[in-house]
Amino acid sequence: MKKYLAEMVGTFVLTFLGCGAAVALGCGTPEGGQAAVVGTAIAFGLAVVAMAYTIGGISGCHINPAITLGVFLSGRMNAKDCGMYMLFQVMGAVLASAVLAGVASTAGLDVATHTGANGAPFGVTNALLVEIVLTALFVLVVLGATAKTNGATNNFAGLAIGLSLILIHLVGIHFTGTSVNPARSIGPALFAQGQALTDLWIFIVGPLVGGALAAGIWKVIDE
Repeated sequence: MKKYLAEMVGTFVLTFLGCGAAVALGCGTPEGGQAAVVGTAIAFGLAVVAMAYTIGGISGCHINPAITLGVFLSGRMNAKDCGMYMLFQVMGAVLASAVLAGVASTAGLDVATHTGANGAPFGVTNALLVEIVLTALFVLVVLGATAKTNGATNNFAGLAIGLSLILIHLVGIHFTGTSVNPARSIGPALFAQGQALTDLWIFIVGPLVGGALAAGIWKVIDE
């Protein structure tokens, strides 16, 4: 149970700090501009680094169902843990989104402007493709950085993963708002409602397909 709770806490932190930065900076709005995009990307990456060195020794710090799926398909965890990780990750994201929605409304901020509850402004097909490709690249980094074959470099896995997530967001925010994480999209979408809920399936299916794809690629290049 401790590792499941760790995943819930870690996903809470990722969602609250990452999406919180997006709301506070006005990411996705004309007022926020490119500075808000960069700030949001950095916030997500730093949140991952912080959690990697906080709960990594307890649960492995997946805090993302797409990563958990990739790890499961790579044979590094069993089906029970895979399902429970995903459940607690979503719970953490929903709790974080509830707190963020309350804080944002009290501060007079529009939580629906950009909560990480993404849309598909360039079309469903493009959004799905972007999420699949970006998630595959991200999960591939995770699988590689945490592989036993990497030896001593495992000590820097959290840093490598966090920095790669910054890059992923810098590319993806313009196209989809960047999810690459079903949990952190499900939570905010429940409070943003509207188009966020309509497009939510994209940010569940895309990252999960990307995670599975990354597991397949890793098996090929690691054997």
